[in-house]
Amino acid sequence: MTEIDAKTDALVPAWLTLPDIAEMLDVEVTRVRQLVKEGQLIAVRRGENRALHVPAAFIDGDKVVKGLSGTLTLLRDDGFTDEEMLEWLFTPDESLPGTPAQALSENRGTEVKRRAQALAV
Repeated sequence: MTEIDAKTDALVPAWLTLPDIAEMLDVEVTRVRQLVKEGQLIAVRRGENRALHVPAAFIDGDKVVKGLSGTLTLLRDDGFTDEEMLEWLFTPDESLPGTPAQALSENRGTEVKRRAQALAV
């Protein structure tokens, strides 16, 4: 779990706590913690009580956004830290258009993964 700086925190429009996500996914909080541990979600400590939070954009109704897990794996393999992954996912990209996180939520994961793979070159 990473502590993030104000700049990265400001890039992410909305956050959810692990209990919020557990409720949305209809699973136990321990399952959400497992998703974080497995690298399928990124959780960071933020706020006054330093509770774990996940970007709301990573959850689509009652499931994790399609393509997120694979994208996170590619970025991690490229040597990105959790904070760097959040920065990349939530920084607007004129050629997408929008942010990679938005593109994933709009089912444009193939293009996002292509860009993530290109970062390794």
